[in-house]
Amino acid sequence: MSDATQAIAPKILLVEDDRNFGDVLRSFLEVHDYDVTLATDGLAGFEAYCKGKWDVCIFDVMMPRLSGFELAKKVRESDKDTPIIFLTAKAMKEDILSGFEIGADDYITKPFNSEELLARMNVILRRSAIPPDPKEEQTEFEFGQFHFNFPLRILTHTDAAGEKSKEKLSPKEAQLLRLFAINKNDILSRNEALTKIWGEDNYFTARSMDVFVTKLRKYVKPDENIEIVNIHGNGFQLLIRSEGSEA
Repeated sequence: MSDATQAIAPKILLVEDDRNFGDVLRSFLEVHDYDVTLATDGLAGFEAYCKGKWDVCIFDVMMPRLSGFELAKKVRESDKDTPIIFLTAKAMKEDILSGFEIGADDYITKPFNSEELLARMNVILRRSAIPPDPKEEQTEFEFGQFHFNFPLRILTHTDAAGEKSKEKLSPKEAQLLRLFAINKNDILSRNEALTKIWGEDNYFTARSMDVFVTKLRKYVKPDENIEIVNIHGNGFQLLIRSEGSEA
């Protein structure tokens, strides 16, 4: 028996209201050594989610009882880590961005090639298994009026009067802020950030990163000497100005 056969099959929660399509997709994934549980509406999907521990969740967007977006919101209330892939027949940019804002890791529009879904799932699973870069062992950062604890995902702001406020970041927000902090005042290329955090550089992951950059800008806004700037054609820069210096 091969090592691949002996390995524990990744557990997939597939929530798809089209039973025929769901059965076909489940069979395809099972052939490729995934352990798949199929639920056929959003509420049943949430009940299944609560009963197990999953490596990847795949949610159709348009479903009865709970939509895929509503289901993902419920999952993200207590679980920021389990990867979520949305399946949808709608390819509107607004819907795609809404999915990423909820906390999606990927978004695939129907009809799609099953091999494409398989490839994207494999990217997500490989990314989860990648050991940390030894060059990036630092876990706590000071910049401007902020202290950032990466393992706890807590960003603490201390104002001029000594008053503290804290933000608990999502995993991807924390990963992105960590890359900015490691490279503060230097350019962080889009490709590097997308490859390290999302596992690939494409239109959808780039739009997802833009959503997270916007969120991080809001978090650092209280310190007027800190700015996350676009470097056209290259990426972004966490710019730390000395107090009293001009922009």
